[in-house]
Amino acid sequence: MLSSSSSALCDAYDLAMLDLDGVVYVGPDAVPGAAGHLAAARDRGMGVAFITNNASRPPEAVATHLSELDVPATVDDVVTSAQAAAAVLAERLGEGARVVLLGGLGLEMALAERGLQAVGVEDEAEAVVSGYGPDVRWGDIMRAAVRIRDGLWWVASNTDGTIPTPFGVAPGHGVLVDTVRRFSSVEPVVAGKPARPLLDETVRRMGGERPLMVGDRLDTDIAGAHQVGIDSLLVLTGVSGLAELVAARRDERPTYVGLDLRALTEPQPAPEQDGGAWVLGDQRAEVVDGTMRVTGEGEPADWWRVVAAAGWAWLDETGEAADTSGLAVPAAS
Repeated sequence: MLSSSSSALCDAYDLAMLDLDGVVYVGPDAVPGAAGHLAAARDRGMGVAFITNNASRPPEAVATHLSELDVPATVDDVVTSAQAAAAVLAERLGEGARVVLLGGLGLEMALAERGLQAVGVEDEAEAVVSGYGPDVRWGDIMRAAVRIRDGLWWVASNTDGTIPTPFGVAPGHGVLVDTVRRFSSVEPVVAGKPARPLLDETVRRMGGERPLMVGDRLDTDIAGAHQVGIDSLLVLTGVSGLAELVAARRDERPTYVGLDLRALTEPQPAPEQDGGAWVLGDQRAEVVDGTMRVTGEGEPADWWRVVAAAGWAWLDETGEAADTSGLAVPAAS
């Protein structure tokens, strides 16, 4: 169930590990209010690290983009799944190893940073590394897939099935990973969330005795926090929504739920059980014959919290997700 924090999260935790796509920005544009909310959390002493499963852009480009959106950032504030993948490769293969590159500039630069040599799909190599890259050619995917099937070690930056874009949720690198996996019958070593390497690399670089993972995806951000044993905040500005939240497995459930990054500067009340219902303030949620019902009025964030608590209790009891199709989601205040 959701946890309660009587103090603001920026006072209870010393480092926010922030996913980017769907949390701070969507494509070229900032999530509304994100810059101000992060500035307020930083002013109160919270450190921030910007982490992303998107392996296509180097940290310099990410930091520049953030600064253009009025979110000050340096290269040292950014950690990518490309860097985590390069760390995995370097640890096993050593400096100078030749690696087939199936991805974009961010992955290429991460390999160089670790002293690894990026080569083409036809070249002699000790491994293949793949990551999101909008210009990756199908012919290269085919050749790399055959080499993976024939035994070449494979590291994938991430397995995100989707990625938020200005034109809607689109296929992510996980679609490529799934295609190659089914063809080759090979499971890659995964560097990005929810696997450990990216979060471990972030804590190693940034420090923080009480880190908090902040993300918009249950299956990567929140599941990744569970993997490394840290608390998490789900914000509702990206991919995961109502249906995903009430159907979340135990290892995908966040510690806290907030509408957006304003939640970092606010206390986080948790619903309490009252019979078969979950109550917070004047709002009450319960599942009756498989259908979620919510009564009362109050803060929109509290609405999401009671729905999550009631949905998870029902899921744990029955194994079935509650029907939320009849609910009217409240507008953010």
